[in-house]
Amino acid sequence: MSLPKAELHLHIEGTLEPELAFELAARNGVALPYADTDTLSKAYRFEDLQSFLNLYYELMAVLRTERDFEDLANAYLARAAAQGVRHAEIFFDPQAHIARGVDMGTVVEGLWRALGSSVENHGVSTQLIMCFLRDESAESALATLEAAKPYLDRIVGVGLDSAEVGHPPVKFREVYEAAAALGLRRVAHAGEEGPPEYIVEALDVLGVERIDHGLRCVESPELVARLVRDRIPLTLCPLSNVRLRTVDVLADHPLPAMLEAGLMCTVNSDDPAYFGGYAGDNFEAVRLALGLGEERLKELARNSFLAAFLEHDEGLRARYLAEVDAYEF
Repeated sequence: MSLPKAELHLHIEGTLEPELAFELAARNGVALPYADTDTLSKAYRFEDLQSFLNLYYELMAVLRTERDFEDLANAYLARAAAQGVRHAEIFFDPQAHIARGVDMGTVVEGLWRALGSSVENHGVSTQLIMCFLRDESAESALATLEAAKPYLDRIVGVGLDSAEVGHPPVKFREVYEAAAALGLRRVAHAGEEGPPEYIVEALDVLGVERIDHGLRCVESPELVARLVRDRIPLTLCPLSNVRLRTVDVLADHPLPAMLEAGLMCTVNSDDPAYFGGYAGDNFEAVRLALGLGEERLKELARNSFLAAFLEHDEGLRARYLAEVDAYEF
């Protein structure tokens, strides 16, 4: 679906398609434990979040050089632009690369070789959000923030991702306080597999401005009322929810009820190479499975631009919103 939209929940490492994985493996002399792209594609089937993360981190081994990260980002931007994405706020996981001996500079400079010219080359404005791995230590997160300081002109904010259960947001209070002091925007994954209390903690302890996922907020009427009152955006990822068994089938997704309740929902692709679709695919999937009409779809698109970190260019935000209003299905 080419409806103009912003993508606010997208892990760049999760855009690694099997074909590119094999291409980079050959370039860098990395042996993958899969015979071919078909065999690898069949491995993109998951029982839960952890089974996905195991493959996700395994395939990262092919990402070694600035050129690799540039190629990865350009491949995503081309696909996203073709599906109506006009602005993308892109997550990356530096700890997963540093642990493999790939330094922060290689990752950021490589991504920026694509993102720095994304408007000219793809018609997509971009921003970069550095995520901390919640199953790593708080000390590691602080060290990562320190390593990122030379690159903060290219990083707009920080996020929190990876295995949620057993790693509450409060664990990262100190690094989020440090990020806030540096003027960085703050988001966090919460309420995907973790309980609604994690969403409350992310808001109250980490001071986040958006909740990534947030699906389980529906279990707490009090929390829903707060999110509606404070206009806290939720970056939902419907196809991801089905692939990771958070929702059994897409027809059961609570998105329509969430919109009806007044929640500021957005639709995003999360890790599209692994979860069966990019941003436009997610929009088309919820249209078909949930019966969302044109006005609801436009509401989701408007929400994505309203929730984007575009305060530095309100004129650009206004132009994107005008594109949504003018769109004809």
